[in-house]
Amino acid sequence: MADVLSSYRTGDAFDEMMDPEGSVRPSYQAVYSALSRSTSDDLRMIAESLANNYTQAGVTFDVGGVERPFPLDLVPRVIASPEWEIIEAGVAQRVKALEAFLADIYSDARVITDGVIPSQLVTSSTHFHRAVWGIKPVNGVRIHVAGVDLIRNPAGDVRVLEDNVRVPSGVSYVMTNRNAMITAMPEAFANQRIRPVAGYPTRLLTALRKAAPPGVDEPTVVVLTPGVYNSAYFEHTLLARTMGVELVEGRDLECRRGKVFMRTTAGLRRVDVIYRRIDDDFLDPVHFRSDSMLGVPGLINAVRTGGVALANAIGNGVADDKLIYTYVPDLIKYYLREDPIIANVDTWRLEEDGAREEVLDRLQELVVKPVDGSGGKGIVIGPRATKAELDELRRQVSEDPRGWIAQPVVQLSTVPTLIEDCLQPRHVDLRPFAVNNGEDVWVLPGGLTRVALPEGELVVNSSQGGGSKDTWVLSPPAHRSSGRAPTEPPDQAVDHGRSQPEVPLTVATVPLAVMPKLAESQRQQEDQQQQGSQRSWLC
Repeated sequence: MADVLSSYRTGDAFDEMMDPEGSVRPSYQAVYSALSRSTSDDLRMIAESLANNYTQAGVTFDVGGVERPFPLDLVPRVIASPEWEIIEAGVAQRVKALEAFLADIYSDARVITDGVIPSQLVTSSTHFHRAVWGIKPVNGVRIHVAGVDLIRNPAGDVRVLEDNVRVPSGVSYVMTNRNAMITAMPEAFANQRIRPVAGYPTRLLTALRKAAPPGVDEPTVVVLTPGVYNSAYFEHTLLARTMGVELVEGRDLECRRGKVFMRTTAGLRRVDVIYRRIDDDFLDPVHFRSDSMLGVPGLINAVRTGGVALANAIGNGVADDKLIYTYVPDLIKYYLREDPIIANVDTWRLEEDGAREEVLDRLQELVVKPVDGSGGKGIVIGPRATKAELDELRRQVSEDPRGWIAQPVVQLSTVPTLIEDCLQPRHVDLRPFAVNNGEDVWVLPGGLTRVALPEGELVVNSSQGGGSKDTWVLSPPAHRSSGRAPTEPPDQAVDHGRSQPEVPLTVATVPLAVMPKLAESQRQQEDQQQQGSQRSWLC
C-alpha cells in the first residue's frame, strides 16, 4: 500500500471506499488503484493545481466578507449505478409529493381537512404566504428546482436530512468540480463510465420555458440575482451564461399592466419567465418588505394575472420547513399512495409535549435545530455544547417549541480526503438536484458532495471549513441497459476508454478554462439572501 493510504483507518461511520473488513468496495476499485500508485507529491501537486485553477476562475465563496477559493478535494465520491437508481427514484418521489402539497395548501387544503397535518402547522410557518393563495402556475409547477440533502448512517442506509425547494444553491459547483477534475486528472477517468452533469443547464432551461404563460412560442427567460455582493453570484452568472439567457437585477425590470419588462438599449422587452435567486421577502416591496431594493414592485400581481412565471414559486418555503419535513413520509403516502423510497432521519417534533419532555431531558445527547434555520446557524450539537449553551437552548425550546426539532447525532459516512500529505476519512453528505418540467422530474446524476475537512466535524457547509468533492455516478454495465435512447447530452467524463492501463494520478498540463469573475443598503440586503448563499448548504 502506498504511503498516502498507509494511515487510512475507518471508524464507526460507514466508509464509502472500505468495508468493515478492510476490503475495497467494488465501486471504488478503479479510484483505489489510482490512489495506491500515487505519491504524496503527486497528490499535493494535484491539490495545488485545483486550488490555483479555482482561484483564477473565480470559483470562490464568501465568508465574513472575504472571498476564498472553494475547497475541492481530489478524491471523488463514487456511487454505483444500482444505488443511484434508488436515490434518483427517492428524490423524484419527494419532489412530486411536495409539489402536490404546495398545490393543495395554496388552494383547497385537503391535506388539512383530511387530518394528515394540523392547520396551525402550515399557518404558523414563516414561509407560508397568503399573498399567493389561489395562484395556479400555468403548467402546475411550483418546484422547478429542488435540492434534497442526503446522508448515510453507520448501518449504510441513505436517509433524507432535509428538503430545499425555495432556491437551492450549489449546482454550479457540481459542474465546475467536474470540469476541474477532468482537466487536472484526466487519467483518473480512465476505465470509468461516469454519467455526465453537463446537461443540467439545458434541462433547466427547458423546464423554465415550459413554465411560460400560454400563447408564448419563444419565451424570454432571465435569471434574477440580488447582485454582485451576494455570495452565490458566481452561480447566478454561470447558470445565466450556460443557459444563454440574461442575468438581471430588480432595477432592470419593471411591471406594466400585469406583465414584466426588461430594460434594454433597444427599449423595453417583455420577460416571460424569471428564475429568481432572491428571497420571497425581497421580491416585491408592494407585498413584502417595503424597503427592498432588490425586487420588482408589482411582481406578485403579474404572477397572479399570468403575465409572468416565477421559478421557484413564492411560498415554497413552507414545504421545506423542518417541522413539515417530519410529515413528508405521510405526504408521500397521502398524495402518491406510495411508501417512501428513502426514509427521514429520526426526528422529534418539539411542539408535542411528550417529545419535548424527552428531548429536554436528553439535550446533551441530541442535535437541536431551528425549523427555519440555514447554513448551520442556530444548530446546537448536544455532546459538544457547554452547560450554558444547553441552558439557553432549554429556555428557547420551552418558550417556542414550534421553532425547533431534534435529531440524534448521526455519524455521516466518510470518504478518503487529502489532509496534508495523506488520505484520511472525512464526513460527507450529498445534495442531488432535481428539475421538474411539469411532465417529469429529472435528477442530475450525482449532485454536490460536501465534506467536513476538520477531523470529526459533522457540519459540512463551507462557512465552517467544509469543502466539496466531485460526485461520480457510474453508468450501468451494457447488459443492464434499459434499451431506452440516451436522454442526456454527451459529456467528456463518460467512458474514457477501458483499454487504458492503470496509472497513478498526475496533474494535467492543460489549465482549467478560466471563467471571468464578473465584476450600503443594497449590499446589506444581498448579504441576507440565505437561500442563495453557499453558507445555506446544511441544516
